[in-house]
Amino acid sequence: MKLHTLRNTEGARKKRKRVGRGDASNWGRTAGRGEKGQSSRSGSSRRLHFEGGQIPLFRRLPKRGFKSRNHKDYTVVNLYDLEKTFSANDIVDEKLLIEKSLVPKIKYGLKILGDGEITKPLTVIANHFSDSAKAKIEKVGGKCEVV
Repeated sequence: MKLHTLRNTEGARKKRKRVGRGDASNWGRTAGRGEKGQSSRSGSSRRLHFEGGQIPLFRRLPKRGFKSRNHKDYTVVNLYDLEKTFSANDIVDEKLLIEKSLVPKIKYGLKILGDGEITKPLTVIANHFSDSAKAKIEKVGGKCEVV
């Protein structure tokens, strides 16, 4: 087999239909677009979710709540994850958490939450700690370092 002998399998590439090429082609004159109206004209297109001029669904539904533009989406890790993954006196930081597959990536920053119990002293380096997480880590002799 050589490069100049390669061919696509039969039916892999389909020719596009060329419309508007005379009445003998069966796709002449109106070229399958019907007689008159918006969609028969060239360049016509309707936006997504267009409902014929009726108020669209996304405008009919009530808007609720408030979304802050300055929202900081922290990546969270709970204490029970740290307990089962790390051994005593380990230094836990963002790189190590990604390396051990506890988090896929750090979005804005890292926050440690206090769900679960911890029995080993760890040095945890993160952007934020919940009060319960900080208390539990320091209770067993660990350290909480804020970046």
